Amino acid sequence: MRTNTRNFYLIPYLLWIALFVITPIVLVVYYSFFDVEGNFTFGNYEKFFTPVYLKMTLSSFWYAFLITAFSLLVAYPAAYLLTRTKHKQLWLLLIILPSWINLLLKAYAFLGLFGTYGAVNGILKFVGIGTQQILFTDFSFIFVSVYIFIPFMILPIFNSLEELNPSLVFAARDLGASPWTAFRRVIFPLTLSGVKSGCQAVFIPALSLFMITRLIAGNRVITLGTAIEQHFLVTQDWGMGATIAVFLIIAMAVIMLLTGSRKRGLQNENRKAV
Repeated sequence: MRTNTRNFYLIPYLLWIALFVITPIVLVVYYSFFDVEGNFTFGNYEKFFTPVYLKMTLSSFWYAFLITAFSLLVAYPAAYLLTRTKHKQLWLLLIILPSWINLLLKAYAFLGLFGTYGAVNGILKFVGIGTQQILFTDFSFIFVSVYIFIPFMILPIFNSLEELNPSLVFAARDLGASPWTAFRRVIFPLTLSGVKSGCQAVFIPALSLFMITRLIAGNRVITLGTAIEQHFLVTQDWGMGATIAVFLIIAMAVIMLLTGSRKRGLQNENRKAV
């Protein structure tokens, strides 16, 4: 009886997965086999392996890696300090709040901040550096992307640090480990699951960015997400856009499988260590 009830409650979830996950993927794969004139072809897949699209793919992975790396460099110390503050839940809420604001609004806000007559250039001019070209550069693109993704990196790391048994750190210090050694040999390895979850939450969406590349980078940064947008909305070549999306889905699935399997293995190691 309990099994039947459990299966019954699974029906809405399975319907949701079928309609909004499986069906869109099937449609994307279907459209990838047609050219701009509606003829069945494998040419889109052959075209993807040309130097233009391979370079675009490498560029997408490189920028996603940079965004993830800088997000991690900022998020881990921030999450570590949060666990040691008095009102950590309040500070965590303040970090999460910007993620509730529409992405387009945040992008336009940075257009004003980084513009020629914006606040940042105003400060640089005041201190004697002078007006700089900040918008439409790799720096502005990575900076804004890191700002947007930071909450998604901090949250899983914060949760891992909160679940860490403090007695393990105390034991390491009692045995003569320096603060850096305790962090390197105890804290970081035992919170690696949160780091991997955060990297997954940042790296995967960073692969398909397109709005920020247009507004902040001025289309000087070309990613797979930008190419998909161009093919679907500008050139109307849905087949090529769908082909790029297929490879993007495969890349995301591989990343999720790799990080997921390692995460489970790390959790087993943590249980043994505790």
